[in-house]
Amino acid sequence: MSDVTPPGQPDLASVVAGIERTNELLQRVLAEVATTPSTHAIFVDAGYVYAAAGRLVAGTEDRRTFELDAEGLIEAFIDKARTIFPDSRLLRVYWYDGARRRIHTSEQQSIAELPDVKVRLGNLNANNQQKGVDSLIRSDLESLARHRAIGDAVLIGGDEDLVSAVEAAQGYGARVHLWGIEAVEGRNQAEPLLWEVDSQRTFDLDFCKPYVTRRPAGFEPYGAEPGPGAPAPSRDDVRFVGAQIAARWLSSRGRESLAELLPGHPYLPGSVDQELLIDAEALLRLSLRTHADLRRALRDGFWEHLQAQY
Repeated sequence: MSDVTPPGQPDLASVVAGIERTNELLQRVLAEVATTPSTHAIFVDAGYVYAAAGRLVAGTEDRRTFELDAEGLIEAFIDKARTIFPDSRLLRVYWYDGARRRIHTSEQQSIAELPDVKVRLGNLNANNQQKGVDSLIRSDLESLARHRAIGDAVLIGGDEDLVSAVEAAQGYGARVHLWGIEAVEGRNQAEPLLWEVDSQRTFDLDFCKPYVTRRPAGFEPYGAEPGPGAPAPSRDDVRFVGAQIAARWLSSRGRESLAELLPGHPYLPGSVDQELLIDAEALLRLSLRTHADLRRALRDGFWEHLQAQY
């Protein structure tokens, strides 16, 4: 038998060398995959958290009657995830909430400024009910799972509408872990949601208590309309608030920004006008969205102070 390799055919040594190179490449890929940390993200339905934690600690779901230390609670969620997924890194926390016309409240702004936190807003209707939040959760959860950006998803919520989000993420190989807050009685998470997830965890009163504080009687939070018989602020009051905000604006931005702003009088750039409105509502503890006369007084006070300083 001849040992000569037929013309055009690779010799045995070349085949063996090719197999060895392929095996070496596969070993490198597997080693890299083994050392690549997995990633997790936390998806928080803020409406569920406020309602469940408020009911458990303060005995009410009415946000106006208690304060939630969102920063402290988010950090506690991150720490808990760190212990459960020790070999995984956090992608970010997604905080889903409702707001009228999807305009951030001052509280939502402060949450959005936290590191590793992304605030996503749905609408808030006339009955203070969130609309569109579940679809945002599904969109983000499905997209991150589809692109293999996360291996584990922590979902903090209770609505049955989230079942489709869980199924979509699992379809792309992600594991979904449902966290909840202890119910005073019965359940505050839909059974179909409990059935679909890969694991469950519930936080009790001791865990939640440090993050919920009752507000003093009569306190009206940002964005709330005055109660029955409560007088609205006068135009002079609102004008003074506009001047206060102008002083802070000028102090933080300097006279160069003022020189750029003045030629546009009496109109403010959209971003400045929105910032002015949000700051004023926080100071007044009153929504000005339906008070056109007070909004005009606010802008007048803002402009009067700036022009006096030029």
